[in-house]
Amino acid sequence: MKIKLIQPAMLPRPMDTKLKTRMSPSLALLTIANLTPKEHEVIIENENVEKIDFDEPVDVVAITVTVDVINRAAEISKEFQKRGVKVIAGGIHITADPEGAVNNFDAIIIGMAERVWKKILKDIEDNSLKKVYYDMENIKGSEIVSPKYDMIDNKKYLYTNIVSTSRGCPFQCDFCYNSCTNSLKTYINRPIDDVIKDINSLKTRHIMFIDDNFIGNPKWTREFLKKIKPLKLKWNAAVTSNITDMPELLDEMKETGCQSLFIGFESINSKSLESVHKVQNSVKRYEKLVDEIHKRGIMINASFVFGLDEDDASIFKSTLEWIVKNKIETVTSHIMTPYPGTKLYSSLLEENRVVDYNLSNYNTAHVVYKPKNMTAEELYNGYLWIYKEIYRFKNIMKRLPKSKKQWIPFLTFNLLYRKFGKLTELLCNIVSFDNIGRFSRWFVYRIK
Repeated sequence: MKIKLIQPAMLPRPMDTKLKTRMSPSLALLTIANLTPKEHEVIIENENVEKIDFDEPVDVVAITVTVDVINRAAEISKEFQKRGVKVIAGGIHITADPEGAVNNFDAIIIGMAERVWKKILKDIEDNSLKKVYYDMENIKGSEIVSPKYDMIDNKKYLYTNIVSTSRGCPFQCDFCYNSCTNSLKTYINRPIDDVIKDINSLKTRHIMFIDDNFIGNPKWTREFLKKIKPLKLKWNAAVTSNITDMPELLDEMKETGCQSLFIGFESINSKSLESVHKVQNSVKRYEKLVDEIHKRGIMINASFVFGLDEDDASIFKSTLEWIVKNKIETVTSHIMTPYPGTKLYSSLLEENRVVDYNLSNYNTAHVVYKPKNMTAEELYNGYLWIYKEIYRFKNIMKRLPKSKKQWIPFLTFNLLYRKFGKLTELLCNIVSFDNIGRFSRWFVYRIK
């Protein structure tokens, strides 16, 4: 069979440029490609970087779905179904809200695809396709399949050196997908040798680990860092704020080439964190956390969520002051968004506070619910304001890292990607995005 794997186009947020849409390929689709038996032909189309060819003769289409692209995924599905093509959907939104998605596709995959993808292909051949596929009971990290990296077209993306070491997260914050009924509800690590094999196949010293939580199992992480130390990598990862309790692990991160850590601080308001059961965060210890990371020469990408129930309109100014004071190198901000299937969504539904059911707006850049202690307008305007203020030139300079070795990556990211991102995008368009690979290697190696 001829199989087409599709990533639907994302809808940009106010601060996004085409650099965002071309950040990296989908590991989910690359994994599906590697799961596919060799007798089948596989094509990958990412609508963020290329048009979907609806008229190309194919037998099966599989779509990876996040909440904000579900409407587009349904449109894509309809077009292929009109042509007699079977359409399968999977991904984080399908797992979180299968009931809301199932009627748009011939079949859906809930959870990981490792055990079910070959069954689906066999069932299609036997004309016995089921509507729902799920098989994750007692799944092990050794069952996680590597992405098919050799299918990546490097010139299309800013960053292709992405590696996953785990699935899931040990925490279940109310606003996170890990609070959903069908989420993994556990944390599994891949065998260390498998991960190192992926790293070596990429033939680069720059790696981004894209796990939900790189330190979900600190014992595994320590062992992994010991094994990769001889590789002399430069790497980045996402961790939880309880890394502050693991100074020896931070030392190992420094020694093995960690350049920056993404951390979900979410709020500097303790009551806001408590309201969504973000139990691993302690605002009282945030400054110690930042200091421990910075004194090891590691930069921070801090994530914040605005609009939690204990937030009022003053949260934006106080958060900005905290960010500048603590010299946080870069910030990712979000409007609180109740993803369908999460505990947060269920509670807001019960309180009759969900006001927008258009899931295309569920990209953390729209107010889709009734905030408790500020107006929707105050929340949206504050969200735009803090992005603008963080990347004002004076605040960029106030956040300049103490270590001069970090000045180039810091200024490259803050100026070329954030403050003057539109100009950078324009320059990329002038030289043609087909040649973006040359720019990306220069750009990414400096921000990382």
